[in-house]
Amino acid sequence: MKKKPLILSWSGGKDCSYCLYQLMLSGEYEIRFLLSTFNGNYKRLSMHGIREELIEAQSRCIGIPLRKVYVFGTSNEEYEEQMDKMLLELRSEGLDTIAFGDIFLEDLRSYREEKLKALGMHAIFPLWKTDTRALLENFIGKGFAAHTCCIHDGYLSKVWAGRKLDRQFLEDLPASVDCCGENGEFHTFCTDGPVFRCPVPFIIGELEYRPLEIKFIDPADSLPKEEVRGFWFCDFILSG
Repeated sequence: MKKKPLILSWSGGKDCSYCLYQLMLSGEYEIRFLLSTFNGNYKRLSMHGIREELIEAQSRCIGIPLRKVYVFGTSNEEYEEQMDKMLLELRSEGLDTIAFGDIFLEDLRSYREEKLKALGMHAIFPLWKTDTRALLENFIGKGFAAHTCCIHDGYLSKVWAGRKLDRQFLEDLPASVDCCGENGEFHTFCTDGPVFRCPVPFIIGELEYRPLEIKFIDPADSLPKEEVRGFWFCDFILSG
């Protein structure tokens, strides 16, 4: 059976890594490219803050080429313009399907589907509606290695930044925090596992705090609040 060629949206973390694993296990797809968005000024992954060279190292260690989108400002309009440009380029190469590691955020899924439909493309969500505790347990059990790279301090303190995702991590998570950080509580960087031909060599660097005026759900009362909260970023540095 001929495999369906596709692109995998790549953040470098556990969800997209486990999504890649599921795609490979299915035997139905040929993953042609990993697709990542970077801040062009700082050469870091948008949102997660991971250095560009580390995402490049993941691509080499996995053995799938990386395609990059650069955004230099903070507007959603620029992001959409640059992403559309890349997607149209990929479509011209015969690729019309993108896989995402989203799990249960309905509005995000709808946004992705609508944007791709407008370009004559479509999305698949291999992890959709998977129980997040079961997903993280399987991720750990299959031998993946990952650390938290970004912590939302509305949910977790800075001591969680840089922690390895292991069974102790899972047991220590507060009940109010989704096991996969699907509500934005934390983001991760994956360095090894069944989809990697070799581990990504890295060392953990310094922590940096970036305050933002954002909305978040207070675990105590489940009501949206406008507060100055922020993120603890743990820097990872390519080694070797």
